[in-house]
This record gives sequence, C-alpha cells and structure tokens, in this order.
Amino acid sequence: MQETAPYASKPGQSLGRLHGTGPSPTRSEFQRDRDRIIHSTAFRRLQNKTQVFLAHEGRHFRNRLTHTLEVSQIARSIARALRLDEDLAEAVALSHDLGHTPFGHAGERALHRAMEPHGGFDHNVQALRVVTMLENRYAEHDGLNLTWETLEGILKHNGPLVDRNGHPFGRYAEEGIPRGLDTIPVPADLRLDTFASLEAQVAAVADDIAYNAHDIDDALRAGLVSLGDFAGIEMAGPIVEEVEARFPAIDDKRKAHEVQRRMITRAVEDVISHSASAIAASGVASAEDVRRAGRTLVSFSPDLALSEKGLKAFLFARVYRHETVMVPVRESEAVVERLFAAYMSNADMPGRWGEAGRAASGPRRARIVADFIAGMTDPYALDEHQRLFDARPDFR
Repeated sequence: MQETAPYASKPGQSLGRLHGTGPSPTRSEFQRDRDRIIHSTAFRRLQNKTQVFLAHEGRHFRNRLTHTLEVSQIARSIARALRLDEDLAEAVALSHDLGHTPFGHAGERALHRAMEPHGGFDHNVQALRVVTMLENRYAEHDGLNLTWETLEGILKHNGPLVDRNGHPFGRYAEEGIPRGLDTIPVPADLRLDTFASLEAQVAAVADDIAYNAHDIDDALRAGLVSLGDFAGIEMAGPIVEEVEARFPAIDDKRKAHEVQRRMITRAVEDVISHSASAIAASGVASAEDVRRAGRTLVSFSPDLALSEKGLKAFLFARVYRHETVMVPVRESEAVVERLFAAYMSNADMPGRWGEAGRAASGPRRARIVADFIAGMTDPYALDEHQRLFDARPDFR
C-alpha cells in the first residue's frame, strides 16, 4: 500500500477510543473501526431500509445497504488517489447512514416532526447514538467503541455544525443544533466548529456521486423517466448523447448502465483533480491543518457542482416528487407518525425497549421511542403497525 500524504489521518496518531483496547498485530485502528461497523446489527438492518423506492416496488432497486456499499467503494477509490487513509474513508462511508429511519427520508421527516417538541431528530446524530450507545453486542461496553476520528466523520462529514462564534452553521442555521449531543459518550470533544478530516469529506462527496448515478438508474428501471428526458441536463445529457452515438443498437438497459458508469467515472475524476489542486493550494500539512482550513477541500469543481445542482433539481421534480413515489411516501410518513403516537401513549414496545420506556416519561420516553423507531427496518415497522392497529398499509 502506498504511503499516505502528510495531511492524511494517521491511525497511529488517533485520539483513541472511549474504552481502551490492546493493539492489534494485524489491523490499524481505522481497519478495526471498519470491521466493527460491518459486523454490527445496525449495518445489517440497512438491507431492509428504503433508499428511494420501497421494497414492494421491485427487488432490483437500491436499499440503504446497497447504497452504502456503493458509497464505500467510491470513497476508497478517491481516498487512494489522494493518498489518504482508505480505511478511515471506508469506515465513515459504511457508517454514514446507520442513523436513518425506515422508509428513507420520508420516515426521517415524520420522526423529526414528531420529535420537534423534544429536540428533533437528525440522522447524523442518530448514527452517533447507534455506534456509541445503542449497539449492545460487546461484553465490556455499549456501542462499538470506535475511534474519535470515525465518530467525528460520522457527525461532521457534511461540514461543521457551528461556526467559530458558536452559531449554527450550514443546514443547522435554520433549526439549530440537535439536542442531545452532550449526552453522547465520546473519547474527546468532537469540536463542532471545525471541518472533519479529508477522509470524511471524501465519504460525503462519494455519497453524492453514488446517489446521483443510482437514482437515475432506479428511475429508469421504474419507468419514471427515459434516457431522452436527460437532454439538456448538463451532468447527464452529454453522456447520454455519447452513449447513443457510440452504441445505437444496444438495448436501453445496457445504455442506462453505460450512462451510469460514465457518470460515476467522470465525477470521481473531477473530484480527484479538483481536490488535489485545492489541497495543494491550501498549504495544509497535517490532519489538524485540514480541520482548521475553514473550508471543504474535497469537492466537485465549480462547473461540475453547478451541473450536479441542475441534475438534482431534475431528479427532485421528475422522480422524488413523482406521484408514483409520493403515494407510498405519504403512507410511510403516516406509519411512522402513528407508531410514535402509539408508543408515547404507552403502547408497549418489545424487549429492552419496553423495559426502558416503562421507566421513562416526557422527553426521555420520546427519545427512547425515537431510538426504537429509527432502528426499525421497513418490514418490522409494518409488522408493528399491524400489531398495534390491526392494519397493514397498502403502498400501491
């Protein structure tokens, strides 16, 4: 393996774990994080959590697990090219969606609305709760006992939560910082006002690359759009034209795959080229310099970022808000809202959740209920709805 750059994260210089562990003779600290995440219950549950299309709509659409695996592959490729720590980039990529609810973003919106009186719901914060508190597999402690660098990446891969003056930053400027961060056990201050490592930034841009490409693929499979609809969409249209011109006789399924893989390749190459220049121009010489740089250093070039914004607008209008998608979205939001209301009204929760819920009330009970619902797979949420209301929603 190539030597990493001076500004890469160094597993031997990690700020450590909450609970001490002996050194491994075969794995770095970030490799151990990656392995712990892959073997977690929360990671396995991703296979039955919605990405965009619910499972009843077809077996070949992405779910949270397949999306996560695609993100991790792209993240490793970018990290390798930039001479970063591939294992940390992969660990952050593999864990970035562990806090997501059933039914994709619809479930998250519904749970956030239900939790607004109690501090709201944020999937990055929830992912931290999962890996530090809610996973309960180890004999000596709760959580996965990950390194500080992985925890930082989970929380801040999209950027700081506050600016240098402590004011909510970015997407948190409107709603404020989610409550409960101060109750999450971490080995050291996560420094909400600094940017995360380059490896975490790589995971964030890999997420964008993966879902742009696979949402096109899934939308084509669902028949919501055709390849011709991308004419004039800058990030995709020229690639569609190339493929149509070079392979006019192949079937649409092959054309779609060719478009998808070319989009991923060009986006990855753009990120590598632009980020390498940005890192060099910034003068950073260590991972700490990266955190203090005051800006994201791993990103699309300005031209591709503008094109990507146009593609997202197209997908939002033609796919994410298509009535075929919105019918199950509205019903799944209602499922989450009904479950939350029922559990808050003292409907019993199974197992350890019921025991914890019976001993709590008010905001404390609400957070237990949110933890329980957020951990559900789509099928389990529907089973609970059937148990509590003797009804199973029809998403068709």
